[in-house]
Amino acid sequence: MEAISYAFGTNHFDNDRDLQAVLLHYWPHYQDKWPELSQFGQLAGTDIYEAIYHIDHHAPPVLVAHDLDGKRIDRVLLSPVEKKILADTSWIMEPPFHGSGWPYHYALLYLLGDPGLGCILTITGQTVYALYKYAHDTIPGAAEIRAALLSGKAFGATWMTESQGGSDLGANETLAQPEGEIWHVTGDKYFASGAGLSDYALITARPQGHKSGAKGLALFLVPRLNKQGQLNYHVRRLKDKSSTRGVPSGEVELNHSEAYLVGQAEEGIYYTLETLTVSRLANAVIAMATGKKAHLEVMARVNSRYSFGRLLVDHPLIRRDLTDLAVRSAAGLALTFYGVSKFDQAWGEKPPYTPAYHLARFVTHLAKNRTADHAAAMTAMAMELFGGLGFLEEYGVAQWHRAALITPIWEGPSNIQALDFLESIQRHKAHHGLLDEIVPLLEQAHTPGANRALEVLHTTLRRLESLQNREAEWHAKQDLTTIADVVQVALLYDLARDQGTRYAQLAELYETHFVEHQDYPYWADADPSIWEG
Repeated sequence: MEAISYAFGTNHFDNDRDLQAVLLHYWPHYQDKWPELSQFGQLAGTDIYEAIYHIDHHAPPVLVAHDLDGKRIDRVLLSPVEKKILADTSWIMEPPFHGSGWPYHYALLYLLGDPGLGCILTITGQTVYALYKYAHDTIPGAAEIRAALLSGKAFGATWMTESQGGSDLGANETLAQPEGEIWHVTGDKYFASGAGLSDYALITARPQGHKSGAKGLALFLVPRLNKQGQLNYHVRRLKDKSSTRGVPSGEVELNHSEAYLVGQAEEGIYYTLETLTVSRLANAVIAMATGKKAHLEVMARVNSRYSFGRLLVDHPLIRRDLTDLAVRSAAGLALTFYGVSKFDQAWGEKPPYTPAYHLARFVTHLAKNRTADHAAAMTAMAMELFGGLGFLEEYGVAQWHRAALITPIWEGPSNIQALDFLESIQRHKAHHGLLDEIVPLLEQAHTPGANRALEVLHTTLRRLESLQNREAEWHAKQDLTTIADVVQVALLYDLARDQGTRYAQLAELYETHFVEHQDYPYWADADPSIWEG
């Protein structure tokens, strides 16, 4: 690995000052987890980093349809490397359910960094989430199932998508019929991550007689084996993906499959959206993680490669690109963990929700959408800064760009995020809670950049509130980005209060480039604290 990666062998926690700053700012008491985070950061830069490369290039999961006796099993074959890494990292799902909170979990997921392995752990954690919160005493053996999922002895999954609906859950056609405590579900799940690996899957289905649309859906737990020990569903095939290859994703056929109702049938859509909030935050975390992996590779590259008689890092053009990487990295991470903090405070709520939960979900849409943009831009820039090597598969940077390209799509593309964002404004007035927190941060900064950002925030939200539905939807995606950008400016200023003036400078740079849409000012060229990463 030393021959194909600069970041291999380094500690990915000790070398990430933005992650440390964000954790110190939002959760100063998490310093007692520093030894564990540093230890995991070392693992992330060695065994995990090598495993990710090996799985992606040489050993993706393979579907095995039958055993030696011809019995249908629909199980994936994992490489020994992937099995070991999953066993070594399964514990990172435990913190939220054992009293250590979501920030610790998401910090560990960020250090892990790979969308494939991260997806397997996240969908397993989502399954635990639903059982822990809504089915601890209604599904037989729920406690034992949760324990198996958290220990890595079993894996979970979330199968919502159907071919005719995509992100439109209201178009789901899978039907559920009750037979005592057991339900039987029939339908096709088109993009089923964890297919062939999962032992328990959360699925959406419409109980017989329920109304159409998303609010007619209920949430169910479907075990891999039925009560007779037979295969409970079939995996039609695994998908061929051009992005992350570590997670098996396929098509699942449910045919009178045994299932258990999670919670109340009429609240199923709300449980489903809660589990989606967990994974959308994970999506934001992984997006910034892929960007940071590429960033780490780039920083070593520009400090070792010569061009035109100088180190790359000594060229103003390179420093401008490094400035962009640094600004995106700090801002996106601040937005992501601001969202994590809101969710950590509100995740215990159940329907009907308070404004605190609606704010958490609102920020999740901002974070999920904008960090995906940052990840794609950062990893693309990393490829360019590596020159010809950046486009060769045998080196690591191209892999990180492929991985980053899944983050705008997974768990709902920008159009879906924009629709949910718009709903949270129009129906739940969630932006009022955001204004209560973000406006004071910009007012306290009271710089020209902060004042401009504040004006943009008010103007954008007032216009959105005044528009009719169709016109509001027309502008929603751009407005989602604009508000996310203003929030990042405010969060960087806030970070500067206890993490140093560098973050106030990054706030000014972010505002100039992403709110005013101007190029970064030249003064950053002479300030290594900005771009040295």
